Amino acid sequence: MLLTIDVGNTRIKVAVFEHNKQLDFFIFETTEALKNFKNIFKKYSHLQKITLSSVGKLDEEVLDYIKSQFPTEIISHHSRFPFKNLYSTPETLGIDRMVLAAGATLQFPSQNRLIIDAGTCITYDYVNSNNEYLGGAISPGISIRYKSLNDYTSKLPLLSISEDFKIIGDSTKSAIHSGIINGVIFEIEGFISQYSLKNQDLTIILTGGDAEFLAKRLKNTIFANSNFLLESLNLLSQYIHQND
Repeated sequence: MLLTIDVGNTRIKVAVFEHNKQLDFFIFETTEALKNFKNIFKKYSHLQKITLSSVGKLDEEVLDYIKSQFPTEIISHHSRFPFKNLYSTPETLGIDRMVLAAGATLQFPSQNRLIIDAGTCITYDYVNSNNEYLGGAISPGISIRYKSLNDYTSKLPLLSISEDFKIIGDSTKSAIHSGIINGVIFEIEGFISQYSLKNQDLTIILTGGDAEFLAKRLKNTIFANSNFLLESLNLLSQYIHQND
């Protein structure tokens, strides 16, 4: 039984796996990490291993507690990955992007893959059918776009994602929703279109906190899974164990 931990900037996601079957899922704020991990470990006292990746900062006390309970593998740039990293600055490539690329490589073998992670930032990562990671793109996520309009203007209000948006905004609020949400949709569809021109057999994976919201509004055929990073950690952990 494996516990996978994804430490983000403000929240932590956790999943329990038995082989490739997800048994449980948890999500909580980083400020409540210690209490939640104690409860999880009480519920799952027979864990065999923990695999953790982090782009945020996990308190040292929390990390020490996790490591004291079960064998813990922390994914880093020095971990074994199932692809060849051709990024020109590999040491700057985010661990979350590397884990997602690994999951796509292992779950969709011998395919060209475009992984889109719609979270705090929107990241695009491309792994070709030869299992070569070539790079991608980074842009502001939906929440950052709303916040930036409020931060860098004197009169635009701070809004949050809305189900009610249209092309022609007939008020300041609806114009903001139109610009941000349609802008993200057009951006993603534009990237997919450009990658598809060069790769007829492209597999598109959409994940992240805004994946479900966006999946319903994108025209392209995609594999949408908001927790793909946790599943990727499970697959990567198995890969590392098999190739040690």
